Amino acid sequence: MASSNWRTIRDRKLAQQRSQIPKEWLIPNEKLPSDHVLDVTDVPRTCGILLPRELHVTEDYDARSLAAAIRNRQFTAVEVTTAFCKRAAISHQLLHTLTEPLFHSALSRARFLDEHLASSSTPLGPLHGLPISVKDTFSIEGHDATVGISALAFHPSPSTAPLVKLLLAAGAVIHCKTNVPQTMAAMDSVNNIFGRVLNPLNRENWTAGGSSGGEAALVRMRGCTMGVGTDVGGSVRVPAAVNGIVGLKPGSGRVSTRGMEEGREEGKENVGLQSVVGPIASRLDDLALFMEVVEKGRMWKVDPQIRAEKGWWTRPGSSLMEQKTKEKSLRVGIIYDDGNTMPLPPIRRMLGQLTDRLEDRGVRTVPIDPIASGFSKCQSLANKFFSAQGNTHLLSLIQSTGEPLIPWLAPRLKPKDAVSLDQLRVLMAQRDEIEYRMLALWEDLDIDLIICPVAPHPVPPPDRWNAIGYTSAFVLLDYPAGVVQVSVVEEGDLEEGMEGELRGEWDRVNRALWHEEMKKGYLGSPLAVQVVASKGRERWCWEGMRVVEEMGRGEGERRTKSKL
Repeated sequence: MASSNWRTIRDRKLAQQRSQIPKEWLIPNEKLPSDHVLDVTDVPRTCGILLPRELHVTEDYDARSLAAAIRNRQFTAVEVTTAFCKRAAISHQLLHTLTEPLFHSALSRARFLDEHLASSSTPLGPLHGLPISVKDTFSIEGHDATVGISALAFHPSPSTAPLVKLLLAAGAVIHCKTNVPQTMAAMDSVNNIFGRVLNPLNRENWTAGGSSGGEAALVRMRGCTMGVGTDVGGSVRVPAAVNGIVGLKPGSGRVSTRGMEEGREEGKENVGLQSVVGPIASRLDDLALFMEVVEKGRMWKVDPQIRAEKGWWTRPGSSLMEQKTKEKSLRVGIIYDDGNTMPLPPIRRMLGQLTDRLEDRGVRTVPIDPIASGFSKCQSLANKFFSAQGNTHLLSLIQSTGEPLIPWLAPRLKPKDAVSLDQLRVLMAQRDEIEYRMLALWEDLDIDLIICPVAPHPVPPPDRWNAIGYTSAFVLLDYPAGVVQVSVVEEGDLEEGMEGELRGEWDRVNRALWHEEMKKGYLGSPLAVQVVASKGRERWCWEGMRVVEEMGRGEGERRTKSKL
């Protein structure tokens, strides 16, 4: 198939995809919103495809309470799966969220789960009957993992990734795989096969993010109970942030990354920065449920790269966070600026407002100097690691069908050989230096958490994401990091201008996003922050996300969150 023309492959793949969506789940033309309708989050309620009970199932439960309702026979796995499959189909028609609709096998799986519960009175596991989506990169036996590259279409995976097997063993229903950018090496999810993922909050003006853009948009549309993404530069955190939901990037060695297609030569995934797997969800407790299942799955038995450490998630930790909060002894370091790209006015206002709210609730905040800490060096060094693997194999794969690069990659992805062993040694030494400086910072400032912007700008239009150093830094450092929404862009933000000297090319590109003609397009867009813990403390990171989400929101933002 690699010798075929990419357009022929695309047409065949889209025809296959369309055949997997039942005709009765297609939105009637009279109910289909025009391209001028930007926010489509209400369409599942108005298009007439979902029954009232199905709307109730998909909107009024978090993952844990829905699993309990299935166990208690309030719903069957079949009716829950049908409801979420319908919603995923609706989402895809509006936003191009899916690559592989797995609805037929999902319903077959749901019937099996109902029979199991009826015969044994015991659920298969804590995820019994919950429809969960996974990013396209995860291998599922018998289905493609194209990662947006036409040459990989019609080459079904011969086996299923260990993480997917774990979710299934816990009772999950995998009902779809979701859309990604070509190669997954972009901050906007668009490829030449399945098209561009659109942001359900604003299909024209706001990016859906990448590379887990399909996951995040589907979660926002309530087309799954939770989603599974990957992150090497911000690919869980950025899509979660721009879609106004939550996501968690664990450290390496926590969640298995085996059985993932990346379009690269086998073994190269261990050179450079390590991709990690993390959950994306509407609510923080859904992230915790995913992590509980992963910890109890003891994945070190099937993946030698997983650390054999028991209790890393479920060991007591919340009591200490609660105690520090009650005693008003919690100390948080705040990175207001990475030293390379000055944040635009909405980001500066949001960080200042968040600082005040935390201080008002008894949290001590400490500013972090990006230069003294070494944080300012992270983006440049991360970029060097990104290219350390070389890309000649990847480019050859893309070019084998005559496929063009997507707009975001075209000026960035150039032929490059892998670095030499000595060049890699130098990069590793530079990373070691930054790691030691950041490690000392935790002790010197006596801080429990770090708060940092997701980016120096609000949610930009498609293909305009800039300065990934704010997120890639925490992959370089291997710190757990999650995102929570704390504000939205307000009218007052649009009146502010940019001051200070231009710092360089990243700063110039960023300031161009605050052009007068673009400002109004940001109004109402979600503003999120990263909550970061030191290495190995994923549970502590999640506890911190809960504190920041609760303390950091004003009344308006709390009301917005309640609608999810």
